Amino acid sequence: MTLSLESPLQMDPSASAVPIPASGERAELVIEAGASQLGYWRDLWTYRELFFFLAWRDILVRYKQTFAGVAWALIQPLMTTIVFTFVFGKVAELPAEGVPYPVLVLAGILPWQLFAASLTGAGESLLSNAGLISKVYFPRMIIPFAAVAVALVSFVISLGLLALMML
Repeated sequence: MTLSLESPLQMDPSASAVPIPASGERAELVIEAGASQLGYWRDLWTYRELFFFLAWRDILVRYKQTFAGVAWALIQPLMTTIVFTFVFGKVAELPAEGVPYPVLVLAGILPWQLFAASLTGAGESLLSNAGLISKVYFPRMIIPFAAVAVALVSFVISLGLLALMML
């Protein structure tokens, strides 16, 4: 936080180095973003409602307003598992050490898809929300964090498929 005044300051002798404008003078307070690391994390907490709103908006767009919706979160890892099982299990004959090969492949694919979706979504979210970023102040990390939240929802849905396959 920076305090800039249009005229010289008078110091209040009872306060410890707190600038007080002389009577009749106008003080102007300038707030700078990201003054310290602790302040930035405090700002993230202060703007948590914005994070929840952005994440909820993206989740609704992804799952509620599309035809495939939740099915896409299941179809994508399932089809990748089928292809990888065929290529690595049948063609390359890589060992599975007694574990059913589709379960092994799906358990390896899910963290990778979470990482890939998070990274892609975070980059795209910054581009698609460029207007919002340039208009108002808020911690900029909220936008990529909301994109990661959407990827986490897909990951949790896919974990259900993994649990089903493990049974």
